[in-house]
Amino acid sequence: MLLDPLLDPVRFKGYPPAAPALRRSQVGAQGWNLLAGDLPLPLAVIRREALAHNLGWMQRLVDEAGIGFAPHGKTTMSPQLFQAQLAAGAWGITFANVQQLAVGVAAGVRRALIANQVLQAADLAALAALVHGHSGLRAPFLVDSPEQVALIEAAGVAEPFEVLVELGLPGGRTGARDDAAALALARRIHASPALRLVGVEAYEGLWATGDDAGDAALVEGLMARLHAFVSAAEAESLFEADEVIVSAGGSAVFDLVAQGLRPLRTARPVQALLRSGCYVTHDDGAYRRYVQAVNRRLGCADASGLRAALEVWCVVQSCPEPGLAILGAGKRDASADWGLPVPLKFARAGERHASAAPAAWAIDKMNDQHAYLRLNDAGAGLQVGDRVALGISHPCTTFDKWRWMAVVDEGYTVVDAVTTNF
Repeated sequence: MLLDPLLDPVRFKGYPPAAPALRRSQVGAQGWNLLAGDLPLPLAVIRREALAHNLGWMQRLVDEAGIGFAPHGKTTMSPQLFQAQLAAGAWGITFANVQQLAVGVAAGVRRALIANQVLQAADLAALAALVHGHSGLRAPFLVDSPEQVALIEAAGVAEPFEVLVELGLPGGRTGARDDAAALALARRIHASPALRLVGVEAYEGLWATGDDAGDAALVEGLMARLHAFVSAAEAESLFEADEVIVSAGGSAVFDLVAQGLRPLRTARPVQALLRSGCYVTHDDGAYRRYVQAVNRRLGCADASGLRAALEVWCVVQSCPEPGLAILGAGKRDASADWGLPVPLKFARAGERHASAAPAAWAIDKMNDQHAYLRLNDAGAGLQVGDRVALGISHPCTTFDKWRWMAVVDEGYTVVDAVTTNF
C-alpha cells in the first residue's frame, strides 16, 4: 500500500525500536513526543503548521498570477505530500523520470510532466504502459535534439508520446541552445508519427544569483524566448493539442517566473505551469537566502513568506574538548551538498522544552554519522545527552535519506507521518 505502508523499527530509522509495526496512518494516534524521548535520534521531522502554511502560500501566488502549478515531486518523492499538493490546488506533479512518474501514478497523480528527456527503449515502453493502463493520465516529457527523436522512433511504440521542446541556456544542462534549432526540432517532431508536440519548457534555476536586476534580466530573456517559440510554432500549426503547455520555474526566482508565464494571446488556450518543488518544506540555508529576495520583491515580510518546516533532531554524543560537541547525525541524515546544516534549537536531556540555539553555534564539518558543532564561546553548557535541532540547506537531499518522516505539532508531538519512495 503506497499511501499507507507498514512502518517498523527494522527498515525505518527513527522509528521507536520497541513499538509494533504500524500503518503510516496509525502513527499520529500513538501520542509519541520527540522531546519526551519516545523516538530514537537522529530523526527528521516536518512541522505541521509550517507545511500547511507553505502549501497555501505558494498556491495563492500562482493563483494570483493566473497560472497553473505542477510542483516538482523529486524534492520529496512522498505520495502523501503529492496528495497534499494536489488537494491544495496543484494542476499536477512534475517528475524527473519514468520511475518517479510510476510512484506518482500509484499515488493517484493523473496529470504530470516529466521535466527531462526520455529516450531509452525500456523507459519509453514503461511510459507507454502507464499511459495505456491509467485512463486520463497525461505525462508529456522533454525533447531537445533530433537524435532523441530518432531513438524514440526506433523504439517502435504504438501510440505517439506527448512532448515539449526544451529551450536551454549556454553552459547549462539539457535544452536546445539555439532558437532556430528549437523551431527546426519542433518541425521534426510534428512530422514524426511517434510524437505529438504539446508545448515548450525551460529551466532558469541554476543561474539565479539573488541579485534582483540580474535575476530579472535572466527570467525576462528566457520568458521572451518561450513566448517567441510559442508564436512561431503556432504560426506554422506545429502544436497538436487543444491547449499549449508552457512551463518553467525552479525554487529560487519563482515569483519572477510566475509573472513571466502569464497566459499568452494565442489561437488556442495556453496552460502555463510553474514547477517549484523545494517550497513545500523550504529550508534554513540556500533557499532561505533566495526567498528573502523573493519576499522583498513581493513586499512580503520574511515571517509571512515561506517557512522552514524540515528539521533533523540529533543527540549530543560527545563533548571531547572545550568548544566542541559531536552530534549523532551526519551526511547519512541531513543535506551537506549545498551548505552545512544550521543549529536551530536545543533541549536538555530529560526536558520537554526547546530553546533557540545561540547565534554563535555553527556546524563546520560532517562525516557519515557525525556533525561537528562549534560552540564558539557560547556553549550554554551543552552536555552529552542533550538534543539539538538542525535546519538544513537543500531539502531534496535530506528527503532521500529517510524512508519516513514524522509530522509534528509545535510541541513536537507526532501527529502524522509521511513516507518517501526514492
